[in-house]
Amino acid sequence: MASLNRVAPWQRRLLHASAWLLAASGTAWLAVHYLWGAGAGELPHPLEPWLIRLHGAAAFAALFVAGVLAAGHIPNGWRLTSPRMRRPDLAGQRRTGLAMTALGAGAVFTAYLLYYFAPEPVRPALGWTHAAVGLAMALLVPLHGRPARRGG
Repeated sequence: MASLNRVAPWQRRLLHASAWLLAASGTAWLAVHYLWGAGAGELPHPLEPWLIRLHGAAAFAALFVAGVLAAGHIPNGWRLTSPRMRRPDLAGQRRTGLAMTALGAGAVFTAYLLYYFAPEPVRPALGWTHAAVGLAMALLVPLHGRPARRGG
């Protein structure tokens, strides 16, 4: 069955590119920071600032995509999954979409706190919270994007 709320190809490409770049740069930064850099008690590794800059650039692209999706895909999906439409096969898309929206807001909020606000004593815990939110989002993307199965 064709998707009822398909994302335009350019939006899908930008979404996937920014999501993969966010996941790769965030994971790489964590590895470099905690295995060889400042998180391991050493001097900051020379790659740390470049990886976090790349992560920030990917975040701006992801925020743009989120805005594009908020204008079309999200309201259309909300209408399609409303109880009036009687499409129980789309309930999973509504749940994963809501979860991804909430996690996205959490990622933006924790990133804001890390960049502008967090005092040094709470930065590590806040950073791991940010990483966990990002990982949860990465795991939800394939679940949300799979086609709905029309049941009985």
